[in-house]
Amino acid sequence: MSSSAEQIHSSRLNTDPKAGKDKRLFIDLDICMGEKCRNCQIQCSYFYHSGNNGIISVAELATYALVCRKCEEPHCVNACPAEALEQQKDKNKILVRHNMRCVSCKSCSHACPYGTIYPELVPLLIHNCDFCLDRRDIKDEPLCIKTCPYGALSLKEASSELTDNTFLVGDNIIVHSTHWDREKA
Repeated sequence: MSSSAEQIHSSRLNTDPKAGKDKRLFIDLDICMGEKCRNCQIQCSYFYHSGNNGIISVAELATYALVCRKCEEPHCVNACPAEALEQQKDKNKILVRHNMRCVSCKSCSHACPYGTIYPELVPLLIHNCDFCLDRRDIKDEPLCIKTCPYGALSLKEASSELTDNTFLVGDNIIVHSTHWDREKA
């Protein structure tokens, strides 16, 4: 597994990502989790297994980092019968789903009082995204970007001048999301 995929799946998310001129995977959660896209139709070129839909892992990570309200008493964590969901107190209360423990019962999704854990983000089969870092062709976009019918994915430069509601998540993702903000509530 590449180091970037390990970063997502071992919960070592950089909570203080730095801007740069490198190209990162951009996902528009407003489109991806909105009314248009009911069933993800992208194709994925993840090397290690066919049938993968790696964007699910990216959407999950982005949702936990940006959309989750980081409750003082996390009902989603308490509802999990397999102890597969953890709120990391040392990392700004970000949620992490331990995929090998998760039985996809969706109890966390039903327990979330704000509806921010989407049932489709809690699949039984693990999906991985390695951001095609080792396979990007300078002339060609990753397969997920080419096959997204709604334009929710692209490669963008992680410059310091991000537009409104656009955030760096970890070292490989840029996310657009009109989400809840604790300071403005």
